[in-house]
Amino acid sequence: MLVNRRLVRIEWGDCDPAGIVYYPRYFAMFDASTTALLERALGMSKYDYLKAYDFAGHPLVNVHSRFLIATRFGDDVMIETAVTALRRSSLNVHHRLFKDGALAVEGFETRVWVQGDPTKGTMKAKPLPQAVIERLSQK
Repeated sequence: MLVNRRLVRIEWGDCDPAGIVYYPRYFAMFDASTTALLERALGMSKYDYLKAYDFAGHPLVNVHSRFLIATRFGDDVMIETAVTALRRSSLNVHHRLFKDGALAVEGFETRVWVQGDPTKGTMKAKPLPQAVIERLSQK
């Protein structure tokens, strides 16, 4: 499967008073990394791929992490993101955050491709388009 890597600098606002990353900030970094992977695979911005594939988004339905090494303000970390499973309307995404080459944090997501109903304010699963499956499946 396609892998995307992005360099991220830990900013002051990512940290708690002890100067280490406050754990929910990793989830924000991973969310941005999922978007970066899809943008790379599809060759367009999130704004454009939402319109091109006529869907409401890819919300989380399950997420968990493992925290192995603390990261701090000023650290440059590498986030490696890949889809590990594609199903009818959902995908699993695995994030690995490295600090100085060592695995510091892992994140695991399940996301669902959804169609919104603006009149009801609801969303329901929509099958992943074949073109999306093909592009995420490339190496």
